[in-house]
Amino acid sequence: METAQKLNDTAQTNPAARMAQEPETMNQRIPYPERTIGKPLCDDPKMSMRNVDVFYGDSQAIYGVDLDIGKNEVIALIGPSGCGKSTFLRCLNRMNDTIDICKVKGSFMLEQDNIYDPKLDVVELRARVGMVFQKPNPFPKSIYENVAYGPRLHGLANKKFELDEIVENSLRKAGLWDEVKDRLDQPGTGLSGGQQQRLCIARSIAVSPEVVLMDEPCSALDPIATAKIEELIDELSGQYTIAIVTHSMQQAARVSQRTAYFHLGRLIEVNDTNTVFTAPEHALTEAYITGRFG
Repeated sequence: METAQKLNDTAQTNPAARMAQEPETMNQRIPYPERTIGKPLCDDPKMSMRNVDVFYGDSQAIYGVDLDIGKNEVIALIGPSGCGKSTFLRCLNRMNDTIDICKVKGSFMLEQDNIYDPKLDVVELRARVGMVFQKPNPFPKSIYENVAYGPRLHGLANKKFELDEIVENSLRKAGLWDEVKDRLDQPGTGLSGGQQQRLCIARSIAVSPEVVLMDEPCSALDPIATAKIEELIDELSGQYTIAIVTHSMQQAARVSQRTAYFHLGRLIEVNDTNTVFTAPEHALTEAYITGRFG
């Protein structure tokens, strides 16, 4: 509350922030930066994206984005609806390949691998870069089979006891084992919404990904389930690189080390999360976090 009040007070005395009080003329009054403000690049990236443009048919959704995601970092992608943050996230494991009219340009590197190399096995890529969606989507299978499906598909376990171990470890990492260990043969769809989302996280990490992408994973959950997911993100960050899209600025502040602000397809600012929410370097970022639009 104090941070929000401080930002609101700053907006009253900052001319650039005052211009953002009129959303319909904001884009004309506050120019986009020539390049992303802050720290879009890092010294030890897990993923590196350069000159990213995305089109849906003739409409451009992403404009010239450069961004690094550091190893074992949690980075939050924020911005108003339609700003391109989910589109960008889906590029990171080629989920946009499933959309016929979507065209992606630019460089996407997962360490030394070009993830858009035509020779790359996309199934293997999506094992290395997992995805957790906005709405929990467990398979119409048992809890056990939801988690076991990926390891079995990728040949990660040759014997039943190996698969049992992967399932248990994944459910433990997802904070779900103690709640479901006595009903692993029951349908995953019978769990509560929060439990289903943790089951989907367990399913994602069961194939030992290097990166986990989360597209608004808590938007359909109640506050208690949301708190559990946020605790889980903090625990998982020690083993995985995590990129999360969220509409909740409070959530971004709680779970991430760096925050990237998107606005109408452009990456305006990337900085340490504390900097973004207490001392943003661009007027569009400040206008968004102080509630002038969004």
